[in-house]
Amino acid sequence: MIPHSVIEDLKYRSDIVDVISSYVPLKRAGANMNGLCPFHSERSPSFTVFTGGDPHFFCFGCGAGGDVISFIMRIENLDYRSALDFLAKRAGITLPDDDAREEQGVGRKRILEMNVCAARYFRSVLNDPVMGQPGREYIEKRQLPSSVVRRFGLGYAPDGGYSLHDHLKQNGFTDEEMTAGYCCGISRKGYPYDLFRGRLMVPIIDAAGNIVAFGGRIIGEAKPDKNGFTPPKYLNSSDTPAFKKSNHLFALNYAKANASECLILCEGYMDVIMLHAAGFENAVATLGTAITPNHARIMKKYTNNVVISYDSDAAGQKAADKALRLLAEAGIDAKVLRMNGAKDPDEYIKTFGAARFRELLNESRPRFEYKMENILAAHDIGDPAEKIKAASEICMEIASVYSHVERDVYIARAAKAFSIDPKSIKNDVEAIINRRQRQAKKARPAELVREGMGLSDRVNPDFARRPKAARLEEALLGLLLLRQDYLKRAVGGAPVCEGDFPTELGRRIFCAVRDAEDAGGFNIGLLNENFTQDEVSRAHRMLSARQMLTNNGSDAYDEVLTALRAENDKIQNENADDFQYFIKKKRGELSDGATPPHSGGTT
Repeated sequence: MIPHSVIEDLKYRSDIVDVISSYVPLKRAGANMNGLCPFHSERSPSFTVFTGGDPHFFCFGCGAGGDVISFIMRIENLDYRSALDFLAKRAGITLPDDDAREEQGVGRKRILEMNVCAARYFRSVLNDPVMGQPGREYIEKRQLPSSVVRRFGLGYAPDGGYSLHDHLKQNGFTDEEMTAGYCCGISRKGYPYDLFRGRLMVPIIDAAGNIVAFGGRIIGEAKPDKNGFTPPKYLNSSDTPAFKKSNHLFALNYAKANASECLILCEGYMDVIMLHAAGFENAVATLGTAITPNHARIMKKYTNNVVISYDSDAAGQKAADKALRLLAEAGIDAKVLRMNGAKDPDEYIKTFGAARFRELLNESRPRFEYKMENILAAHDIGDPAEKIKAASEICMEIASVYSHVERDVYIARAAKAFSIDPKSIKNDVEAIINRRQRQAKKARPAELVREGMGLSDRVNPDFARRPKAARLEEALLGLLLLRQDYLKRAVGGAPVCEGDFPTELGRRIFCAVRDAEDAGGFNIGLLNENFTQDEVSRAHRMLSARQMLTNNGSDAYDEVLTALRAENDKIQNENADDFQYFIKKKRGELSDGATPPHSGGTT
């Protein structure tokens, strides 16, 4: 492993405020810094950067937390080693080789190397006079200039079963690496085969310029195989150690340089390629999946304005509606481009020209105008019953708007469209808002109970079994993360030990703290090596909770540990009583109506 002293030096050179402020605007809040969390959509800042002691961040809204390395891992979608390389490059230093460490599974670096090899192979096949002819004919049919073909690194996967596999094998890649990187699959008989066959190949390149995945557009009509399976028109890489669909936008590596005015959001990569060919180099697309909140937050890093250019069919309009909502939640001013006479941007530009498409972009409709047009088109407002339904739907839309000023503007617009007194619409909107607030208030206590009992805790599933002991465990771990000298402090004749922790996650965190301290010193950043990002965030939540308390002295530590041990003893006694109950029940020594003494005990 890279020596901890080197990692600590890297963190010292990578000031956490300086690094995070390059992604998130921060404001001073006492001794710390606050800002809007980049990992979930919010309007009030709940993201805090703690600058004292061991600098770290924590979001009190979504629970994301960690040190500067954790932040880069999350924001750039990198593994631990890649995040270290990222920060080292930023700081202008070179990390020592890490070849001695034991690799577990297939790592991101190896997948990226394989993707480069595969992209070069697809490109060479496209240029082959015989094998690449179907791909070149499709490119010519779509009227793609050679400059765009080179820019996007387009290639062709031949319609065979093993050509890519054999090429990668010759270049030193294993079957395990090919399947982990979604270049090959494994047949029922256990043989590897190419996943991309007879397709125009599009490398998916991240914002840093790495080929992280591939997309393939089938050439010609998809035909069923001997088992009756018809391959999809578009085939995209599944998630791999180097790629997660929700963390990437196609062509962002190019579009980010042209995004200051706006981004054009398309449905697929072929739409994006055609727009770039027509001169619209600020176009991006999601990758084989619907837009997610994370996609919206990624776009927010580069622009405040997005024009949604989805297909004009019903599915495209439904997707546009979802995109409008998610982009608005991320604080983006989103509009919808409505095309008449064409089903997608490519067809529109070929029919009417790029100049007319540019005019169309300027005529894009804001969310409310778009929604109102759709509602009015779906109802005959000459019919009183239909008019009431349409007005009700409009009121529901207006009630979802956060700004009071915006609501007043939309109320006036709706009142004019329906020939209704604005006061009536305003009253209905306020009634909807009040009803939603009552429902949220009513649901909150139940949600708090579930959170307190840990019933929805996916990071630490053991929490729900014994919530009181788990809460005490978190308090104790928070103190140990804050002050490792408590590790050897004897309370009741014995220092804290692994058996004091009732959950599996708690024991793992304790062991990591203990072992690192014994090896020369613990730093919470070391958790990044062997814990998931959610688990690291949970540890930082424990630490942040203690830092916000005034009493973290030895008396507080003694009190928490004593209470935890008492709760653990209680659990053991209850389990013993329950065990005796079941033994007697099995022997027939108890009546049929007898119940276990402790319904919460385990056997």
